[in-house]
Amino acid sequence: MKYTSAFIIIYCLPYLVFADVENIIRLEPSTNLPPDISAPIDHSFAGFGIESSNLFSFTGGAQPNTLTINLLNNLANYAGKPPHIRIGGNTQDYMIFQESQNDWSWVENPNAVGQGNIKPDSMLIGPRFFESANRLPQGTTVTWGLNLAYEQADFLERITEMANQAISRCPNLNITSFEIGNEPDLYTQNGFRTGPWGGKVFTGEWLARASAISTQVLAPKGIPSNFFEAAATASTIGTDFQIANLVTFGVSAAATAGSPTPYLSGWNQHDYYYYIGVSPYPITLERLMTLRTTEDQFAAWQAQVEQAAQTPYPYALREIGVVGPIGLQSVTDVFGAALWTLNFLLYTASLGVAAVGLHMTDTSNASAWLPVPMYGLEPRVRPLYYGVVAFDQIIGPLSSCTETRIARCEVLAWPAGYEDLVRAYVVYQRGQLASVVVVNGMLANSSLGNKGNVTEKLQLPASMAGQVVYLAYLTSPGADAVDNTTWNGISFEKSGDGTPTQVGDGQQTVQVAANGTASFSLRDSEAVVASLGRKVGEAGSCTMPHAKFPDWEV
Repeated sequence: MKYTSAFIIIYCLPYLVFADVENIIRLEPSTNLPPDISAPIDHSFAGFGIESSNLFSFTGGAQPNTLTINLLNNLANYAGKPPHIRIGGNTQDYMIFQESQNDWSWVENPNAVGQGNIKPDSMLIGPRFFESANRLPQGTTVTWGLNLAYEQADFLERITEMANQAISRCPNLNITSFEIGNEPDLYTQNGFRTGPWGGKVFTGEWLARASAISTQVLAPKGIPSNFFEAAATASTIGTDFQIANLVTFGVSAAATAGSPTPYLSGWNQHDYYYYIGVSPYPITLERLMTLRTTEDQFAAWQAQVEQAAQTPYPYALREIGVVGPIGLQSVTDVFGAALWTLNFLLYTASLGVAAVGLHMTDTSNASAWLPVPMYGLEPRVRPLYYGVVAFDQIIGPLSSCTETRIARCEVLAWPAGYEDLVRAYVVYQRGQLASVVVVNGMLANSSLGNKGNVTEKLQLPASMAGQVVYLAYLTSPGADAVDNTTWNGISFEKSGDGTPTQVGDGQQTVQVAANGTASFSLRDSEAVVASLGRKVGEAGSCTMPHAKFPDWEV
């Protein structure tokens, strides 16, 4: 049966009209589902990638990392399902399993062999690696990165051993896919391959490894062969690693003769909004918050999403970041990155992306939290995390919101200066209009005394007169603030361990007037969710914040 994408781009019936003179945003959402409304959103959509070599930093060594566990459990509680986690990155292509390696860390291989700027067996991991991974919240869906770079005579033995260890030693996890190789489009650049190399050669090597893993690891455990994501590319521009090429080369062919089941389970590509040393222009916080630039940067990948839509397989951005490789102070570790994150999650959902993995390393200023002491700082929650929380609380827990859909709204006119800065989305739950989300990227730093604002005028049917609209704000002292972010009146910094603290009453409301309008203010460098009838996160609603999810236990 052909896969139906969970998200399709829609320019919905809800629309915005801006007054020519006043700073008024007029929203007129349809109370009925638009004709092209997306399919229900997977509740693990807003996920993370953890660089393989940094796994112990995030989940802990001899002692569990309580901050990470608490922050992930928060998201599981808000969304009703833990975020999807990819364990992978550059270092998955450096790792080999060694049973006798019993440290709570990877160790350098003194006898590394093979070609590459970094040897493809330079890191040795042992059983502790999988024990640490198994600390993720119960039932976490995981994409596990395997080593394609290693090509010595025993390459099939090595890769099947790693796959078997992951499946066998992580019973707490729901490993749903393997990623064979990280960014193979760069293999000649980093020295992993010489001679002819491209999508066709890659496909042959990918199929050989997928076949061995399927036969030797999956089949004995009763796991179907369609368990692999391809191709984890950094870029497809000017290459034959595009999805259409890989289909032609046979990456989605049947696993065995006469069988309808392939090895392929989905498409996996990587992207960064900006990459230091690659992007040909300077990066600033103001540029990041100019939300149109995200759409411009994503244009090439949108073509890949469209190619994926012609296949039966979902399209995931398994590695995505604000600024790569390790973020940038005062750009990715400040509140502006939280607004970018919320908008990016809503935007990619509307394009047809099935899942997003925000990549994290322990040294990156773009990671949603700092898991270990670094840069003279103690472990801490960064503002970016709040953007993920806001998205998860908007879509709500799986138990009560079996159907949450997001529509991107076409903007028909703008107040002067806001054309590239404001974006809006409409959320439907259980077939009904539930909330409207507006992100205001106009730069307003903490030092600015009188920050600008716009007035939102929500137009609803007159029959809704008298109903209450509940407002939840993603806010902070300013776009450049590193501390004191709140979402919906909640802080994850005050507790010191990542558990939520209610710091505001969060009870801002407006009433729908007799003519069906409801007006409220949105400050520059802020986002708001206007929820109809119930506060976002209220117990008993589609977005209950503290629905109990099984915590990890020592």
